[in-house]
Amino acid sequence: MNTIRCKVEHVTPFNDAVYQVVLTPDNLIDFNAGQYLCIVMGEKDKRPFSIASAPGSQQIELHIGAAVSESYPMQVVERLQQSEFIDIEMPGGEAHLREQHIRPRLLIAGGTGFSYIKSIVEHQINLGQQVETTLYWGCRSQEAMYYEAIARQWHKDHSWLHFVPVVEQASSDWDGKQANLLDQIKSDFISLKGYDIYIAGRFDMVGAAREVFREIGVEEDHLYGDAFAFIK
Repeated sequence: MNTIRCKVEHVTPFNDAVYQVVLTPDNLIDFNAGQYLCIVMGEKDKRPFSIASAPGSQQIELHIGAAVSESYPMQVVERLQQSEFIDIEMPGGEAHLREQHIRPRLLIAGGTGFSYIKSIVEHQINLGQQVETTLYWGCRSQEAMYYEAIARQWHKDHSWLHFVPVVEQASSDWDGKQANLLDQIKSDFISLKGYDIYIAGRFDMVGAAREVFREIGVEEDHLYGDAFAFIK
């Protein structure tokens, strides 16, 4: 990884539990869609977050889930709020978009795992790719789906991209699925054979997803998620 100094442009809450962070790096570093960076909190304290912006962007966007009770990410948010500049290390991760593949893609985000997916989708759009892509985003409620509008706009603007929003707690006017995210995917697919699958979210969700997907024919050489490096 390369160490880069960044100006902290802003730290803005999407809602009461997720913050948008925008950084301007001193120099642009090439990365692949779906990679992550580390915020340098100390010499031996470097904390990873998915890069939400697409390759080639002049700024770096992060989505940090930091409810008050979650001290680990909240410490990062507080440091960023108090700092004009921050050091980062990037790029990291092997679960980046295989843009040369033409297999249909299944993108799965739990909560702020959407940041990982956002980079991948925006890069596909920038490349002009039209690979058939289905995006599932699961959250507790519609209020937690902080970038719902942009995902629905992708669905509207691009015939190759299909957005399936899934919440566990739905209001009467909810336009989407009400279910557990993994239960919904298992209900919608008889087999995952033939798909490139990209997934991000809490480690427990990603680990459970792999077990569910094994039941419906996932080809694990085409299952991408950096969490798998930590939950073998």
